Amino acid sequence: MNVYEILKNRGFVYQCTDEETLRQKLASGPLTLYVGYDATASSLHVGSLMTLMALKHLQQAGHKVIALMGGATTLIGDPSDRSDLRKMLSSEEINENIRGIKQDIERFLDFEGDNPAVMVNNLEWLQGLNYLEFLRDYGSVFSVNRMVAQESVKLRMEKGLTFLEFNYSLLQAFDFMQLNKDQGCQLQLGGSDQWGNIVAGIDLTRRLNSQEVYGLTFPLVTTADGKKMGKSVDGAVWLSAEKLKAYDYYQYWINTDDRDVQRFLNFFTLLGLEEIDELCREGGAALNEAKRRLAWEATVLCRGEEAAKDAKAASEAAFLGKGDTDKLPTLELESNRLGEATLMDLFVETKLCQSRGDVKRLVKNKGAYINNVVIEDASQKMGEEDFSNNACLLRSGKKKYYRIVLKK
Repeated sequence: MNVYEILKNRGFVYQCTDEETLRQKLASGPLTLYVGYDATASSLHVGSLMTLMALKHLQQAGHKVIALMGGATTLIGDPSDRSDLRKMLSSEEINENIRGIKQDIERFLDFEGDNPAVMVNNLEWLQGLNYLEFLRDYGSVFSVNRMVAQESVKLRMEKGLTFLEFNYSLLQAFDFMQLNKDQGCQLQLGGSDQWGNIVAGIDLTRRLNSQEVYGLTFPLVTTADGKKMGKSVDGAVWLSAEKLKAYDYYQYWINTDDRDVQRFLNFFTLLGLEEIDELCREGGAALNEAKRRLAWEATVLCRGEEAAKDAKAASEAAFLGKGDTDKLPTLELESNRLGEATLMDLFVETKLCQSRGDVKRLVKNKGAYINNVVIEDASQKMGEEDFSNNACLLRSGKKKYYRIVLKK
């Protein structure tokens, strides 16, 4: 099947500048394409999975994939989908973030095989631009009327848009033109909030390179309750193992709303559509198995099979009573803290709660447990009687567990 049809059938296609031509080009031979990632943090989160999974499908279909790192554009800050100015980062911070994001991307794309992905940094061509020359050579090509009409700009104009941010679209357009010139890139992909920036790049590339190029965007993925993908009640769901444990990543997918399961299997796994239909056909309680399959497949892709095995074992021990709890997230407690450390201390240290105030509220609402017994007093101090075989289990609500091991 044409990879365009695969993406469309899975729900990836939201907008396309020339659907029929792009479908033919993706079917007729290798096409060079790219997605840009600004380095605003040291890891991507699950909100970026749509682009990574689309790139994976396209690379597997034989197309040349470019991951563009925004070493220069991060210095400006993309105003898209923002209500305020992004935090300004130093060059050193951006370089460190790029190193972390590269590790995320390498889990999804093959950079060493017969059809290796390529990673480039737009700092290579943007840092040497002379402002006067840029205005003279390219300024006349951009229409201010069209830029102001972009949805991302209009939304920010109401609350205030800096001239710095207004230039972001120009630089992203320049990226597309440069990649077309240097690497024959013909397609830019991105989230739906990037549509205006992508169209600007298409227009610039056609005018200055005399090349036909294309754009495709993905839908904004929200959960059934209307929340944007990428965050949970505890913060961002990071792809990096250093920023989020594999167990917590696995649990994020296990806790998927029933209404989202089939859609997320289409987006975030490589399972065939017929198999996904079969997993979700019965609905109801049978969806729990589909959720476990989603969690397994998504965790294998992002963290590897060994990490997924440990995460699955920990989840089944906590929620299904299968196996030992030693795979659960664990905190070692020094024995000399017995009689001093309170349950409140441990709930904060394990991040089962974000603050002491959160612990108090959780206890008041009967949602805090030790060894599956409701905690009545958060100031209760830990003693040896709380441990069996040097371990005890803390729980927040129905779904968040942490194992405490006594270190002697």
